[in-house]
Amino acid sequence: MPMRTASASATDQAFSQKAMLWIVFAGFFMQTLDTTIVNTALPAMARSLGEKPLDLKPVVVAYTLTMAMLTPASGWLADRFGTRRVYFSAILIFVIGSVFCATAHTLTQLVIARVLQGIGGSMLLPIGRLAVLRNIPGEQYIAALAFVSIAGQVGPIFGPVLGGWLVQSASWHWIFLINVPVGLVGLFAVHRYLPAGEVDAAPPFDWIGCGLLSLCMVTFSLALERGSVSSLSAALMAISIASALLYIPHARRHRTPLFRLALFREPNFSVGLVGNLVCRIGSGAVPFLLPLLFQLQLGYSPFHSGLMLLPVAISGTISKRWIVPLVNRFGYDIFLLVNTVIVGASIASFAAISPGWPLGLSIVQLAIFGAANSMQFAAMNGVTLKGLSREDAGSGNSLFSMVQMLAIGLGVTIGGGLVSLFSAKLGVAAPAYRLAFLSVGMITLASAMVFRRLDADLLNPKRTAVEAR
Repeated sequence: MPMRTASASATDQAFSQKAMLWIVFAGFFMQTLDTTIVNTALPAMARSLGEKPLDLKPVVVAYTLTMAMLTPASGWLADRFGTRRVYFSAILIFVIGSVFCATAHTLTQLVIARVLQGIGGSMLLPIGRLAVLRNIPGEQYIAALAFVSIAGQVGPIFGPVLGGWLVQSASWHWIFLINVPVGLVGLFAVHRYLPAGEVDAAPPFDWIGCGLLSLCMVTFSLALERGSVSSLSAALMAISIASALLYIPHARRHRTPLFRLALFREPNFSVGLVGNLVCRIGSGAVPFLLPLLFQLQLGYSPFHSGLMLLPVAISGTISKRWIVPLVNRFGYDIFLLVNTVIVGASIASFAAISPGWPLGLSIVQLAIFGAANSMQFAAMNGVTLKGLSREDAGSGNSLFSMVQMLAIGLGVTIGGGLVSLFSAKLGVAAPAYRLAFLSVGMITLASAMVFRRLDADLLNPKRTAVEAR
């Protein structure tokens, strides 16, 4: 009997661990799916709401900016209230936000609902990773994390296609409503299988520091969203700069600041952070601009538009296995310099896509961008986080995640703003898209100059494991 009991206990534990991994997988999948599924539906949403498609930039930016602001608090919340309780709340908030998105009748209502979605989405991946870290044995942790990361690859593959199909077959509201049944199953599974997690005496969270950096990001994004030089834009930019500068003395005085200033003494972390921000602006603009180009300028259906984005996701998934041997052979500095040029040039090449442009050539362009962009993310992650001490690794990763989400929002704001600006100047939209792609491609190319400042002596690839996106 004791042997049977022990065997049954081991079986139950293994089942619970698998169930937990599927829960985290589903949460990450919902987050990545929702990040990509909206872009294909923007023209249909604009018609339904009586808005111009480019005026729907806040629908994307509100979601990513909210996640950027709240991601650093996720770990503290898990320590303070328990992993299961926080993860359950995250899914619940995400589902409620999805319902509000589907029932929105105005752009303002939709943006508010997307903020609510972003509050839940900001906790799905960090808390999920934390649950895996705390409940999976060390020898199984890497395999478990690899399994969860598959969701980040599958979501972008299905997102645009599923979004286009739902818009074409039903209505844009269903891109949000599909989260409801998935979320309800997730809530039951979390309650049933996810360990509660210990409630620790977490140190006080740096709400002031978080507020200052959040104010900096929001006002900076709003200043760019204005799209013109005005007194309000200047005031917003001044507030953004002031809040960033105020964080410095605050971090020096605070016992446990949100991000220690010592992080920036690691030279490659600072360079990698700036390079990531600049490079990802172009990468963030592409998923927003391409569906608009396909549907509004080339006359593609939403489903056809979603299919056209498949080469990006598929080639990006395949190319992940190339990054380690390439970095080991050429080193981070040379690889990033060359690959950044490829990413920027491929973005600029989208300016050539127009009516009559060969379909096969478009697919090649998209595949090259997807492969180079995926490797770029992996290499930039490794460069930025490699030199951090154990003490700073968690804090540095949180700041890095904030910058990633901020860059996506900036890409949408800048890319859409350039199309609006050029359309107003030229009076027609077709060349405006071409100029916008050329511009964001040049911004990405500029990040190659940032990566030239990397300290190559600290980037021995033989001692560095390249991190997956």
